[in-house]
Amino acid sequence: MLFRRRQPPLLGVDISSAAVKLLELSRQGDRYRVESYAANPLPPDAVVDKNIHNMEVIAKAIRSALKKSGTRLKHAAAAVAGSAVITKVITMPASLSDKELEEQIELEADQYIPYSMDEVSLDFEVLGPNSQNPDMNDVLLAASRRENVDNRVAALEMAGLKTMVVDVEAYAMENAFFLIKKQLPDLLEDGAIAVADVGATMTTFNVLYRGRIIYTREQGFGGKQLTEEIQRRYGLSYEEAGLAKKQGGLPDSYTTEVLEPFRVAMVQQIGRSLQFFLSSSAHRDVKALALAGGCASIGGIDRLVEQKLGLPTIVANPFVSMSLGPRLDVQALRQDAPAMMIACGLAMRSFD
Repeated sequence: MLFRRRQPPLLGVDISSAAVKLLELSRQGDRYRVESYAANPLPPDAVVDKNIHNMEVIAKAIRSALKKSGTRLKHAAAAVAGSAVITKVITMPASLSDKELEEQIELEADQYIPYSMDEVSLDFEVLGPNSQNPDMNDVLLAASRRENVDNRVAALEMAGLKTMVVDVEAYAMENAFFLIKKQLPDLLEDGAIAVADVGATMTTFNVLYRGRIIYTREQGFGGKQLTEEIQRRYGLSYEEAGLAKKQGGLPDSYTTEVLEPFRVAMVQQIGRSLQFFLSSSAHRDVKALALAGGCASIGGIDRLVEQKLGLPTIVANPFVSMSLGPRLDVQALRQDAPAMMIACGLAMRSFD
């Protein structure tokens, strides 16, 4: 163990439909520090339905973000969308060694995966003893079409990075969840917490219980609809509309005529997802809601959600207890914080 090679530190790289986000963390004791970060926008056709459509554009955006961030890391962790992954918990004899377990899973995986094994990337994690039979272990099996994984690895490689880990977005979100616990005091022990991640094209509604995701639902709703309405109403290009949305400078009527209807629609989407969960689950005690994703930065959205849904609501900030390196644009990091949860969960894989 003394001479065991340490895993190289990993850069968390989140490739979403709207942007490439990079994050580098260090850790001293139990405290994390943000060393570098960058977010670079993507054109609307680079990633469609969470699938990479234009690898060269994404590689270029990653290279630009690397330069902007100033990081020197060359190893990365990326993630595929939960909708592109099949997961199943199976049981295996606890007596199997790691090698025997791997061989056994490879032999039996085709029972659980509806694709040819030549077409999938497969991984597993031992969760622990089965509650009904302690001689068996519960094993989480995860599989994705190989192209979903290979496209991300190839884009990062084109940008000069070596991919060491390909995670699942939901697990990266789960990994980062404990960072926002301090924003939710006294609510976590005996109740479920919802996280609504409202991105550019997709809203992912996760419910966590004791730090583990127990429910996920995706809805085709996001900030792109607001950008397109700004574009249509004010005669701007898509890029100009995106900048105006973040930086301001729109007519006075924007708030009442464009932003407010979008805020109302966003609350309705979150409320609908919450009702789906409550009607399909034994859990009836969602204690609080955290808003993540780019749309969580819309001013006052947390208060509106809390008012309409009757749940204590926060805007997720995974950096709230972290120290910050001297190279950072602190204001930009604060603005982007809710959209950095997945990048954060990926960067934390450095410390596995």
